[in-house]
Amino acid sequence: MSIKPTRRNLLTAAALTPVAIAAGSLTAESASASTVDTALEWYDLTVTTITEAGSPAQVTNSRTWAIAWLAAARAQQRETAPEFRQAALASAIHSVLSAQVPARATVLDAALTTTLSRLRNRPGKHRGVTAGREEAQALLGERAGDGLDPASVNPPYDAGPAAPGVWQPTPPSYTPGQQSGTRFARPFLLPTADAFRPGPPPALGSARNIADLEEVRLYGGLNSTVRTQAQADTALFWYGSSQVLYNPVLRAALAGSHRSLVWRTTLVALFHIALVDTQIATSDTKYHYHWWRPVTALAGTGWQPFHVTPSHPDYVSGHNIYSGAAEGVLTDLVGARTAPYTVVSPSSGTTRTYTDWATPSRENVDARVWSGIHTRSADEQGIVLGKKVARHTLREAWRLF
Repeated sequence: MSIKPTRRNLLTAAALTPVAIAAGSLTAESASASTVDTALEWYDLTVTTITEAGSPAQVTNSRTWAIAWLAAARAQQRETAPEFRQAALASAIHSVLSAQVPARATVLDAALTTTLSRLRNRPGKHRGVTAGREEAQALLGERAGDGLDPASVNPPYDAGPAAPGVWQPTPPSYTPGQQSGTRFARPFLLPTADAFRPGPPPALGSARNIADLEEVRLYGGLNSTVRTQAQADTALFWYGSSQVLYNPVLRAALAGSHRSLVWRTTLVALFHIALVDTQIATSDTKYHYHWWRPVTALAGTGWQPFHVTPSHPDYVSGHNIYSGAAEGVLTDLVGARTAPYTVVSPSSGTTRTYTDWATPSRENVDARVWSGIHTRSADEQGIVLGKKVARHTLREAWRLF
């Protein structure tokens, strides 16, 4: 059976089986006695599991998300019965999270028992448990040795001699380059890490280079006299982990969808698959160009950034490639606008409410400049690269099934 994917139908097309395509609405899969949304239940369990006991490497956590939810999507395709699909989802995610985050095994075991106890005791339920477990084990096997473990992501790295435009460890910790090994990891769908590598950053002394550094100097300095309070608030809001900041964004898309359970499960899987491949592309670009950070470029002036600079090259911005990929996936599959959703910032403790997927991207571009840790060129090219990886992920999603 051959189906050509098209934008918002990509998730249905990606399933590539009559079983999955026949399930067109959430209502049809909610016919069991349970009124609990199993997808949201296990989404929240994935969030808490990874937040409380996951890996310190963000891409490793994205990998766990991708494997767990892709295994669940694959398992659900075998049958259409509601009990089967809910049991398959819970079993697959439980199996992957238990294997990847063993410290949470007891909590996950109890959660699986709770989910299964709600489902009618029919043969489909038991087959769903088996299917979920089998797909989880198979996918963990497929992804073994993919280079996304913390040690492979962060090998020893020597920046080499200092020179104009060349990245060097940054104050105050002067930590060696981080995430340099991610570029060598095995992607889910990217043909190569450099498949969408952008052109070089603006040349030293060019008009754009001078303008970039002047903007960061004026608006991103620790003692800036021109940065407004609103700009400082935006910088602090987006300063934390992209993965943590985007958990409620993806949850809003999941909660707002009335599509089938397998469709919604695949939405989460493709989101994180795109983000794994995006982070591989980020590492490739950063360590190919090895471009210095503003704090190094402006070192001779006594300038200091508003926020501490992360320990890897400037070009391109990891935060913005994450935003670009997330925006690309959600816009293509869910639509440009959505019901209001709220994001809590771990770095500021404040909340912001949005009604689309693009505004967080725009804020991220500005935020990294106003934090003093990226040039605008690095931010804007990060958005572009993230969107390119997202489009490729959706175009090639059929290969995952």
